[in-house]
Amino acid sequence: MKINSQKLQIAMANAAYSAKELSEKCGISQVTITRISKGFQEARPQTIGKIAKALNVPVTDIIEE
Repeated sequence: MKINSQKLQIAMANAAYSAKELSEKCGISQVTITRISKGFQEARPQTIGKIAKALNVPVTDIIEE
């Protein structure tokens, strides 16, 4: 699955989270969050689920369609 970088950035802005804060909330390293958000790395479904849960959004709000 591929996260839509722009949608992820919007969700992070709505939650007022930096990459570091999101990392702490979902238990994923800050480096991984940054690589995923910039499109350098694809995320596993469970990782996307953790990110969506930490941002309090449905998975469909942050993935590419």
